[in-house]
Amino acid sequence: QVQLMESGGGSVQAGGSLRLSCAASGITSVPNAMGWSRQAPGKQRSLVAAIFRSGDTNYLASVKGRFTISRDDAKNTVYLQMNSLKPEDTGVYYCRLSDFRGMVYWGKGALVTVSA
Repeated sequence: QVQLMESGGGSVQAGGSLRLSCAASGITSVPNAMGWSRQAPGKQRSLVAAIFRSGDTNYLASVKGRFTISRDDAKNTVYLQMNSLKPEDTGVYYCRLSDFRGMVYWGKGALVTVSA
């Protein structure tokens, strides 16, 4: 059974940094893709960043240049380094994994709060 455990959320002032981690367990092969989605209060969940099996990455336009996604395959862990945080980055960040069969798994979420 695939499980995703996020860590690293918290509260920070605008301009600060946080790093989120997501450790995957129960996987039997390298994921097709891993990423982070964000759900702000009153809004739908949207993809923030993804990293694919090839190493290619994809970012939400508003976080390009500020956020960096990376992964450690030996640890089955994906990271999201968030710099120059803005109040609009506030939300619950969910780790997402898709496997080679197309199955999608979600973590329980990590709250990030950025104050002005």
